Amino acid sequence: MLIGLAIIVGFIVLVFSSDLFVKGAAAIAQNFGVSPTLVGLTIVSIGTSSPEILVSFSAAITGAGELAIGNAVGSNIANIGLVLGATLCLCSIKVARVYLQLEIPILLSITALAAVLIIDFELSSTDSILMLAALFLAMYIIVKKRLAYVAIKPNSHNNNIEELSRLKASIFFLIGLVLLIVSSRLLVWGATEAAMLLGVSELVIGLTIVAVGTSLPELAASIASALKNHPDLAFGNVIGSNIFNLLAVMPIPGLIQSLSLNKDFLYRDFFTMSLLTLILSGFVYASSIKLNANCSVVLGRKIGSIFVGAYVLYYYYLYISI
Repeated sequence: MLIGLAIIVGFIVLVFSSDLFVKGAAAIAQNFGVSPTLVGLTIVSIGTSSPEILVSFSAAITGAGELAIGNAVGSNIANIGLVLGATLCLCSIKVARVYLQLEIPILLSITALAAVLIIDFELSSTDSILMLAALFLAMYIIVKKRLAYVAIKPNSHNNNIEELSRLKASIFFLIGLVLLIVSSRLLVWGATEAAMLLGVSELVIGLTIVAVGTSLPELAASIASALKNHPDLAFGNVIGSNIFNLLAVMPIPGLIQSLSLNKDFLYRDFFTMSLLTLILSGFVYASSIKLNANCSVVLGRKIGSIFVGAYVLYYYYLYISI
C-alpha cells in the first residue's frame, strides 16, 4: 500500500514541479541574456542529474556499487531512448550547428574515455579521478565556447518565455528543482522496493527501475520544455545530463572503493549506451550534410520513434538475458 502510494504521489509532484522548473530556467536565461541552450547544458543538466548523483552516492556507501554504476549507464540509455525519443515524438527539435563542433564531439570523446578506463572490468579510484578531471575540463570548454558563440550570435528575445522577475524566476527554479529531486527519490524508493520483493539483482535494478526513476526529471523537464516551445532547452538538457552521468555519477563508486564489473555490463549495457550515442551523433551529422552553414539541423518524429523503439528492444533483450 505504502509503495503504491509513494509511486502515485511521486508522479503527481513530478509533473507539477517540472513545469515550475522549466519556467524558472527559461526565465533566468531571458533575464540574464543567457542562451536557453547553455542553461540546459549546465544549470538544468546539473539539477536534473542530482537524483542520479544522490542515488549513486547512497548506493556506493552502502556497498551497492553495481546499482550505482547501472544507474549512470541506464540513465544515459533512458535519456536518449526514452527522454529524447519521447520529446521528438511530440515535436521536432532544431539542433544548432554549434552542437556538431562542441557538445557532440565532447560526448563522444568522454564515452570513448570511459570505455578505455573500464575495459579491464574494474572501476578504480584512479579511473574515477580521471573522469572527474575530464568533467571539469569539459564544462570549462563548453561554457567558454558557448559564451563566445553567444557573443557572436546573440539570441533575440524569445516571446514564448513568460516574463518573470529575477527573484520570482529563481524561486520557481529552486522550488521546481527541490520538488523534482524529492519526487524522483520517492518514485525510486517505491519502484526499488517493489523490485526487491521480486528478487531482481542490483545491476538490473540500477539499469531499469532506478535509471528510469532518476531520469524522470529529465523526461519531465524535456517534455515540458518541448510543450512550452523550448526544444533547444530539452536537447541541451539530454546532452548535458549524459555528460554529467558519465563523468560525475559513474565515478562515485570508484571513489569509495574499487568496483569489479561483469562482462554483461560492459558488452551489453555500456555497449548499448555507446551505440545509442553514436546513432544520435550520426543522425545529427547526416542531417547537416545537405544544409548550408547557417541552417539548424532538424530532428523529427521518425528519429524519435527509432530511439523509443531501440529503448524498448534493449529492455526486451535485458529481460531475456537475466
